[in-house]
Amino acid sequence: MALYQTAAGILDRLGRKEGAVKSLVYDSGYKNVRQLYALLCETLRFSSVLEDVIASSQLLRGNKKLPFNLAKVLVYDLLFGKGLQCGGRWKATILTHRARLQAELAKLKVKKKVSSNRDLLTSMGGVADGPALPRYVRVNTLKTSMNDIISYFKRQGYTYLGKARSIEEIVQFAQKPGKRFLQDSHIPDLLVFSPNTDFHKDSLYTAGHLILQDKASCLPALLLAPPVGAHVIDACAAPGNKTSQLAAIIQNKGKVFAFDLDTKRLATMSTLLLRAGITCQELANQDFLTVSPDDPKYQKVSHILVDPSCSGSGMPDRMRMLSEKAGSETSERLQALSAFQRRALSHALSFSSVQTVVYSTCSVHQQENEDVVKNILEQYTDFRLVKALPSWPVRGQNTFPGSDSCLRASFTETLTNGFFVALFQRKAEGSRSSVVCGEQRDFDTAAKERPSSKPEETSNRIRVTLKRKANKMANLKSTTKKSRKKKRKIKDS
Repeated sequence: MALYQTAAGILDRLGRKEGAVKSLVYDSGYKNVRQLYALLCETLRFSSVLEDVIASSQLLRGNKKLPFNLAKVLVYDLLFGKGLQCGGRWKATILTHRARLQAELAKLKVKKKVSSNRDLLTSMGGVADGPALPRYVRVNTLKTSMNDIISYFKRQGYTYLGKARSIEEIVQFAQKPGKRFLQDSHIPDLLVFSPNTDFHKDSLYTAGHLILQDKASCLPALLLAPPVGAHVIDACAAPGNKTSQLAAIIQNKGKVFAFDLDTKRLATMSTLLLRAGITCQELANQDFLTVSPDDPKYQKVSHILVDPSCSGSGMPDRMRMLSEKAGSETSERLQALSAFQRRALSHALSFSSVQTVVYSTCSVHQQENEDVVKNILEQYTDFRLVKALPSWPVRGQNTFPGSDSCLRASFTETLTNGFFVALFQRKAEGSRSSVVCGEQRDFDTAAKERPSSKPEETSNRIRVTLKRKANKMANLKSTTKKSRKKKRKIKDS
């Protein structure tokens, strides 16, 4: 009964908008997370059908103590699932009404002129299937290599189609099922498999050689690009995929400082990093905003990744689509989120040694994305935006000059989760910036681009300049002496 009660409790919290589905599932403490997630997903998918059947069967009229959401998960498993997997009085209650519930379901199908559950679902505005995202798999280069992984999957009967040349090619690939895979066109260590390919029981996944990570989620660490041996901060780190990617980029040398306030998520992250062979991390159950930029521990930090809490509106998974309506985020919630996001990004830019900062969200809202970046650029004039991954097809919304330096990702345009990424870089000392045609340009950068002179040419120019100055001074002295003599003559006469 614990499964159904936990699921019903999460449905209650969803109704009160107390959090996102996945975080509520993980925070529930229920051991079999996948089982709980699946039950919630299907109950939400059949929600309109279940509500109609429960109402028409009058199930709750004689059982007023049976909570509505508990009734929904129980009736789902009875009519559409694997049957009730519990005991107790509520099971007895549901089984007593089984014939009536089944009869009402049959009447509903007749009314909608359909014969299958799938057709009934779509006829009532339900979602028949979730978005068909490809299965993206990042190769953990700390434990293996791309070539070894490709050879492994070939031995497993998969057909390797080479490296994708465009997003369009990946879109076409994802529409065809089968044991095939290809290498991603943007992320060097990313492989793409058919949707719903399951690797959770694969030996390479359980050994940490493979990491299941959406393509868009790989972009922030890729663009931050810290050099080998760098000291890096992952400001809001859990669940840890980006942290493990950063560790792989710096080849487990240097240091990755990872912060997160959620104790449970940090514990899960620690397990993930251990499995991935990460040894350069330093985890802290701490709010990044309380970390002092003046702490000697962080004086070598040159790169910071800021991926703060956000609305999650870019996540096209079934749970989000079913549990939240488009535009359901209140303006008050978005204001609170964007205020926190500005504080987190501002704090990252205050570290004196930091040279590069990436800001990212899994949100589609301008308020959490371009508006945050614009506000920060106005405050921190010693940083500039760098055009992130110029070959990426979807850019930031045109809300301020240079906003196209940012990039966006979405299910419909890039076949990924919805994402936003902005890349900040500290300007060279003494440089000034001008904005021309919406593009920020440093004068010192322009000077560097000019052809450099040979040393002897530079030396000759310096000698000529000094000689001119000396002649000027001599002429000035001569003119002054003549003027004085003239004045004396006038005075004597």
